[in-house]
Amino acid sequence: MQRLKHICVWLSRIMHCRGFGIQSPSDYWVARYVINEHWPYYQYAMLGQCDSWLQRKMGRLYFRLANWCQPKFVVSDNYREYLLSGCRHAKVLSWRDYDGQMLDMIVLRMGDDIRNRLALLYNKVYDQSVLVIEDIWHDKEMWSEIVADERTGVTFDLYYCGLVFFDKKRTKQHYIINF
Repeated sequence: MQRLKHICVWLSRIMHCRGFGIQSPSDYWVARYVINEHWPYYQYAMLGQCDSWLQRKMGRLYFRLANWCQPKFVVSDNYREYLLSGCRHAKVLSWRDYDGQMLDMIVLRMGDDIRNRLALLYNKVYDQSVLVIEDIWHDKEMWSEIVADERTGVTFDLYYCGLVFFDKKRTKQHYIINF
């Protein structure tokens, strides 16, 4: 049943495949070579053997994001193995272990007291930080607020998660990607 839902979501976003319509070269590169990269990476065979197809898909996205941005500090309660495989020198903290330092990559789940966590995090991010919010389709209004917030920059809606970048030198833009 979940596979059927995935097919319906994919078909509804067919016009947003592989970065079509993205005018910014840097945003196109992220969409094409980080988000929708289809070539197998060196760690894929060792990661996620027992995961469901969606966990594997999301884990591989986190692996590619960590491999691309090479974060020093990551806050995430899930996908630790994927994040560390993408960036071996990263320090991956859970939310209960987070002690307030500046963050390079953050993974949140929609509904996990997200308003309070975002209020805290907006002061702990900088231009190169990446925020990943899982299950954005659970609360579309909250996702719309995050996209519209003046503290956020470029955002990507992947349906299963949203990516938020904070670089103010780039034009604020929102993309829907068929992931």
